[in-house]
Amino acid sequence: MEWITQPEAWIALATLTALEIVLGIDNIIFISIISGRLPESQRNRGRVVGLGLAMISRIILLLSITWVMSLTLSLFTFAGHDISGRDLILIGGGLFLLAKSTHEIHQSLEGSESERKQGSAAGFAITMLQIAIIDIVFSLDSVITAIGLAEDVEVMIIAIMISVGIMMLAAKAISEFVERHPTIKMLALSFLILVGVTLLAEGADYEIPRGYIYFAMAFSVTVEMLNIRLRTKVSEPIHLHKSMDIES
Repeated sequence: MEWITQPEAWIALATLTALEIVLGIDNIIFISIISGRLPESQRNRGRVVGLGLAMISRIILLLSITWVMSLTLSLFTFAGHDISGRDLILIGGGLFLLAKSTHEIHQSLEGSESERKQGSAAGFAITMLQIAIIDIVFSLDSVITAIGLAEDVEVMIIAIMISVGIMMLAAKAISEFVERHPTIKMLALSFLILVGVTLLAEGADYEIPRGYIYFAMAFSVTVEMLNIRLRTKVSEPIHLHKSMDIES
């Protein structure tokens, strides 16, 4: 516990906590959408359990630092690229996200009533299994980031616990907001497709700066928030003024 008296450790804790929250945004969006398929009485429990699974998976990975770092070692070469265990996990997670997000968009827009009821009746255990699978994928980069930023495992674990606690507090509000606004839900599913493509690219050794991804998400959300606010102020759609005719 010597890190308690070290200012650098506290700075690393604050920085890592903020980064964990940012890196967990796509995770909480996925959990919110998947838990929305559960019956109303189980949704809040599903969100809490899902985030709890995320925290447990990250802590387990942290305590297996040697194994996590070995995932970056090359296993074989394909098409001139070295493929590691981390790459395989990212590619698998990206394909899962693409398939799941596309299926959710189809169910929301074109799925029949019987398909929607069948999806909402999915068992709690199956839903948690889906969340657990994607939690492992999202946790991998989060843990590798934590290892690079902090030297003490205790600092990493505390940062993860604080960030997950904050996400638990915000999960219900985010989920309810997404459910109230269908356009936000479509936007969130589009984000997950974008994240899935990013994971596939990273698994194939094509690095896409996360800053670009987060900027695109923030810009799209800002525009949609303005649209939502505008729709609440007017009951009829706004028509743009036409150009004035110049009489000769």
